[in-house]
Amino acid sequence: MKKLITNGLVVTADHVQRADVAIENGIVTAIGHKLGDSGAEVINAEGRYVFPGGIDPHTHLDMPFGGTVTVDDFESGTRGFACGGTTTIIDFCMHERGKSLRHSLDIWHEKARGKAVIDYGFHMMAGDLQDDILDEIPLMVYEHGVMSFKVFMAYKNTLQADDKTLFRVLQKAKSAHALVQVHAENGDVIDALVEDALAQGHVQPQYHALTRPPAAEGEATGRAIELAKLAGAPLYIVHVTCQQAVDKIGEARRRAQPVFGETCEQYLVCDDTAYAGPGFEGAKYVMSPPIREKSHQEALWNGIFNGDIMVLGSDQCSFNFHGQKDLGKDDFSKIPNGGPSGEDRMGILYEYGVVQGRIGLSKFVSLTSTTAAKLFGLFPKKGTIAVGSDADVVIWDPHVERTISAETHHLQCDYSLFEGFKVHGQATDVLVRGEYVVRDRAFVGTPGTGQYLRGKPFGYQ
Repeated sequence: MKKLITNGLVVTADHVQRADVAIENGIVTAIGHKLGDSGAEVINAEGRYVFPGGIDPHTHLDMPFGGTVTVDDFESGTRGFACGGTTTIIDFCMHERGKSLRHSLDIWHEKARGKAVIDYGFHMMAGDLQDDILDEIPLMVYEHGVMSFKVFMAYKNTLQADDKTLFRVLQKAKSAHALVQVHAENGDVIDALVEDALAQGHVQPQYHALTRPPAAEGEATGRAIELAKLAGAPLYIVHVTCQQAVDKIGEARRRAQPVFGETCEQYLVCDDTAYAGPGFEGAKYVMSPPIREKSHQEALWNGIFNGDIMVLGSDQCSFNFHGQKDLGKDDFSKIPNGGPSGEDRMGILYEYGVVQGRIGLSKFVSLTSTTAAKLFGLFPKKGTIAVGSDADVVIWDPHVERTISAETHHLQCDYSLFEGFKVHGQATDVLVRGEYVVRDRAFVGTPGTGQYLRGKPFGYQ
């Protein structure tokens, strides 16, 4: 059915204009003034913003980790994303050691099939990278549309790759026009610090943060950047948390090196005092890298302001507090890492960025949608409101005042990282390819309607 969005303020990464948006067959067909409705369903967006659907490039749904599996799968997870204004996610396939990349991709396709309510793509988390596995990278890019590969510099003895492996991935990715992502922490140093803490009887959640200091993130960030420079390859740093990492990214970008920084909303608004909560409450905030001391928040906001931090991903990776996080009640190193963040990604950035005057509306759209679409080969199909683009549209009411709570979110997880946070603004209507998944603040989507997205090779728009 045709739709016509009228009277709204249309916001893209490039401009803000009062205009109508016509939609037909899931595509934006016209943007202008006084467009004829010609039998279309009219959606009156008076007093509201019309944003392109959010793109979250950093999610972990139905993912095994630390002896358990994230509680939110592709159905409950994408439901939460949709209600928060996100219409596309890029989830991480975990490579199974000894198996092909294709094997892991097939598993993740099966996880999403029949469940996703919004569109999705995949990154590949590169693990056991022997030569035959490295040779699969071009196949992943050109036949399967997976154009980004993640290498871990932490999680020793499980996910961590050595520098040679990272360098080989950078070389192979460059030749295949793919983008390499790194989890930048010095895993060897962290492993030693964890051993020391446990030997001294320190088992509480706060020692998760104390054994993963900012210096370990800064060092690894700098090392990854130098290896990328040596390989002549672009590099994407996921979940940046601290001044040291921001400085390394800024230095690289000042010398015109193609390095792109991502942060997450929890690092912008939460601080390490959360680990000192009563009892075991601090476990809710155990994620890697950890929540930092409050002063690092300003470094992240400055990085956003000057363009060194270009993308906001959620790192959605939810484990229930009861029955999952408490696997580490006697040993902080056994607490499953991650939290339920995806549903509130756009809401937190709108409140603490736009409402509090740190960023403008177009910067908000760039951080939550457009830049991710460009970097991961989805633009202009996704990430903007333009003629010919998919009609992924969020109608956002800036006048709503609400309190975030696990009692009202749409995820399965039994707690919220942002419990009690008061924010302005909410997605009232969300369309994916022209069809409602949220209408009048109520979820109306259907599992299985989300489509798999093949990304274009890096640098090809």
